Amino acid sequence: MALSQPGAAEAEEPSPRSRQQMQLRVLLTPLAVAGRRLPQKRLLAAYAGGGAGKRLCLGPPSPAGPEGLGDVDSDGSDAGDAAPDESSQLSAYERKRLKNITENAKFFASLKLHESAARLHKIASKVQSHTTKRAKPKKTEDEPVRRRSMRLQRIDPSGVPMPETPAKPEAEEYPRVPAGPLLMVPENQMENSKLTEEFLTMWTRISEAKFNDTEKCTCDVERYQASLNSMTLSEENVKKVVKNRIYSMAIHPSESTIFVAAGDKFGQIGLWNVNCKTEEGARVFIPHNYPVSCMYFSPFNPAHLLSLSYDSLRCGDVTRAVFDEICRSEESFSSFDFLEDNASTVIVGHWDGDVTVVDRRTPGTSSELSANIGFKRTRTVHVHPVNKQYFLAAGSVDVCIFDVRYLKSNGNKPVSSLDGHTKSVASAYFSPVTGNRVVTVCADDKLRTYDTRCLSSTVAVLSTVRHNNNTGRWLTRFRAIWDPKQEDCFVVGSMARPRQIEIFQDTGKLLHSFYNVDYLGSVCSINVVHPTKNILVGGNSSGRLHVFKE
Repeated sequence: MALSQPGAAEAEEPSPRSRQQMQLRVLLTPLAVAGRRLPQKRLLAAYAGGGAGKRLCLGPPSPAGPEGLGDVDSDGSDAGDAAPDESSQLSAYERKRLKNITENAKFFASLKLHESAARLHKIASKVQSHTTKRAKPKKTEDEPVRRRSMRLQRIDPSGVPMPETPAKPEAEEYPRVPAGPLLMVPENQMENSKLTEEFLTMWTRISEAKFNDTEKCTCDVERYQASLNSMTLSEENVKKVVKNRIYSMAIHPSESTIFVAAGDKFGQIGLWNVNCKTEEGARVFIPHNYPVSCMYFSPFNPAHLLSLSYDSLRCGDVTRAVFDEICRSEESFSSFDFLEDNASTVIVGHWDGDVTVVDRRTPGTSSELSANIGFKRTRTVHVHPVNKQYFLAAGSVDVCIFDVRYLKSNGNKPVSSLDGHTKSVASAYFSPVTGNRVVTVCADDKLRTYDTRCLSSTVAVLSTVRHNNNTGRWLTRFRAIWDPKQEDCFVVGSMARPRQIEIFQDTGKLLHSFYNVDYLGSVCSINVVHPTKNILVGGNSSGRLHVFKE
C-alpha cells in the first residue's frame, strides 16, 4: 500500500499488524539515515515508497551491500530505484552526507575489521595456562652434611657434650629484696661514701635529743588559725624524694632538724633532711618489694623507723645501719600501730580482713596472734592514745572498735560500731590527745567525725562534711589525720583547684587551706604534721614532698 495515495488510505484501513510494522519502520529509520530525526512523511517517501520496503540495517553487514548500510545503493542515492521522484525531498547536505557514509562503509569493509575482531575474540576466549611448576629436586642420600662448629653443636673440645645451660632471666627494673636483715645502704651510694655516713650520723644525733611534749595540747581556735596562716611554702622546701607514688609518710619528732620519710609504690623509702639545701640531703633505700603502705618513727626511740609492706614489717635501726625484719607473712599487710608506749608490740591489719598481734621482742618473724574480726578488708588500724587496749579498724564499709585483750581466732565482736558509711572507708583515726573523736574518710564523698567519749555499742555521728574523695586509680586515697598539737582539728588532701591541703575542725568547719600556685600544683593525698612545731608535709603521686613551715 502506497502512503502517497490518499484515496487508498480512505478506502481501505490497514491491518493492525501492518500498522505496527509501519510504526516500527518509522521509529528505527531516523537513527541510521541521518543521525537526526527527519519528518515522517519524508522518511516514508524515501524508504517506504515504491513498495520495496527497504530499511537501514543496524546489525552486521549483509553480503548484498557494504557494512553498516546493507540496503543503501552503491551510488549513494537515498531511496534507490523505488522512488526517484522522492529524492528531491532531501536536501543537498543530506544527500552528500549519505554518500560519505556509504563510501566510509566500503572503506572499513575493505579493512576487514570484523573478521580480525572475531579472530582475536576466539583466541582470547581460550584459557591457556602458561605457568609451569618446577619439580623439586630429590634429596640424594649421599648429600654431604652441612658442617657445624663444636660451639654450635654444644660439644666441649675434648669431645664431651656440654650440659644445657638455662636461659638467663631478663633483668628486672626493680630487683627483688631478699628476706631477712638488710644493710642500710642507699640506692645511689658510691663505694666508701662519707656522705652516707654523715647522713646516718645526723639521724642518730637528732634521735638522742629529748623531746618536749608540753605543747601537745589544744589551744583556742583563733590562736591556732594564726599559726596556720604563718606557715608558707617556698621553692627550696619542695623536693622529689622517691621515684613513684607516695603511699605513706612519717616525720621525725626532732625540733632542731626537719627530717621526713616517704614510702612509695615499689618499696622505696626516701629520707630527706629538709634543713640541708644540697642534693646530699636526701637518700633512697629499698627495704621492700611492694608499696610501703604504713610507716612511723618509734615514739620510744626515733632512731627506729618501722615500715610495713604487703609481705613484711621491718625496722630500720640507724644505730646498726640495718633494716631488721620483724614479721613476714604470705598474706597482704595493710597497716599497723603500736599497742604500747615502748613500741614493743604492734597490731597489724591485713587486706583480707584479719588482724595480728606482733611482739618485736620475740625471735623470729611470726606473729603472736591472728584474729578474724569479720571484715572483708582492713585498710587501717589505729590504737587509742589513752586506753591502749582499744584499737580502731576500718574496712570496706565497717568501722569498729575492738578490745585487744579479748581477741581470739574467730568470733570476735566489736566494742563499738561507727555506722553510716555507704561505700568503702579509706581510713579512720582517733584524736591524738584524748581519743574522744574519730575521723573517717569514705568513698561516698563524706568526711565524718564521731564522738567516742562513751564507747557504747553504736557511736553517734558528730558532724558530716561534703568532700570530694574520688581520687581515681592514679592517686593515693585520702587519709584524714589529726593535728597532734590540736585535739579537735584534722588535715586532709583536696581535689579542689588551685591545689591545696585543707584543715577542718571536728564540727565540720573549714579553718584553713594551704596552697601556693607557684610551688604546689598537684594533689597531696598523704600528709603528716610535726608533733610539736608548726610544720606540715604533703606528698603527691610523683614522689614529691612539699613542706609548709613558719
